[in-house]
Amino acid sequence: MTTLSNTVELALELDMSLGESPVWSAEEHVLYWVDINRGHVYAWSPAGLAPPRRYDFEHTVGCVALTEEGLLVATAPGLAHLSLSSGERSDPGVTNPEWGLEGGNRFNDGRCDPAGRFWVGTLNPDEGGASLYRLEDGRLVAVKRDLHIANGLAFSPDGRWLYHTDSPTRRVMRHAFDAATGEVGAGETWIDLDAHDLPGVPDGAAVDIDGHYWSALYGGARVARFDAEGRLVAQYAVPCPNPTMLAFGGRDLRTLYITTATQDMDDQALRRHPLAGSLLSLEVETPGLAEPCLTRR
Repeated sequence: MTTLSNTVELALELDMSLGESPVWSAEEHVLYWVDINRGHVYAWSPAGLAPPRRYDFEHTVGCVALTEEGLLVATAPGLAHLSLSSGERSDPGVTNPEWGLEGGNRFNDGRCDPAGRFWVGTLNPDEGGASLYRLEDGRLVAVKRDLHIANGLAFSPDGRWLYHTDSPTRRVMRHAFDAATGEVGAGETWIDLDAHDLPGVPDGAAVDIDGHYWSALYGGARVARFDAEGRLVAQYAVPCPNPTMLAFGGRDLRTLYITTATQDMDDQALRRHPLAGSLLSLEVETPGLAEPCLTRR
């Protein structure tokens, strides 16, 4: 039996529409994340007193990944490189294969795998037709198709498993993964929220050094932690309905940062949940995995 804990706290007060993709740079001790709907990329050092830096993009920004020069940014039309020192953006020539289609599916969840490959998904909540892609030799290769909301991408500590969800299904899939080649095996249902009587849908995720999968339950007002066998071992109450994604940070990787959203919340709901749209944090006992940097393009 798991119990809800109420130790999630405010890390940084914000008014994000759809905060997502927190990524901790262990080298810089800086947290990066995005507000998808507003096209904002944030950079913040928890150790300092300065407010976060913000970089604005013309289009929505689904996620970011660390690079040696700055960040890889998944904007709706395609990928971009962001220099954090100058703020300059450059175009590596990698377009979103679905942006030019009718409806224009934008990028959503993504990250680098242990070998430094970038993976990114798209979304089309109403009609489907979204995919999960792997960046390979300067182009995006579809690995999973016929999705609605590609989400929850993470990798096991030993690199043997890729975890992924199509959020509306309320199931997290586990795929055999070859870190050397980037090849993915057929998926199997690993976590089923219905079986655990959990609310919401699985959104962004992070994995700790013990192989536990931490999932932000959008609409469920909580973070759920599952062990390496997919068993529910803990739940953590979040003081707003829509936590979106997680990242382990801090000098010892024992601070779990949680992005949140205010989209689709009316004035009454916002008054009830004043921390919605802010960056939250939870101190944990088991450290997370350091986020890989993009090395293969």
